[in-house]
Amino acid sequence: MTYDLSTNLLAAILFALLGIVIFVIAFVIVDKLTPGDLWHDIIRDRNNAVAIVMAGISIGLSIIIAAAIH
Repeated sequence: MTYDLSTNLLAAILFALLGIVIFVIAFVIVDKLTPGDLWHDIIRDRNNAVAIVMAGISIGLSIIIAAAIH
């Protein structure tokens, strides 16, 4: 079975969209499980510690999602 460029491109776009959707859902779940309002802490209070923790969580989620999709 041969795959042409359009099939591979479509598969890549679908997997990218799937990964983004799963990431957003997981991020919202993490946001709901943590106490307080994370966006308020990061944006309004400019809390760098919360931003760094959420960045680490985002990278971890991304690695897990990429491994699951691969």
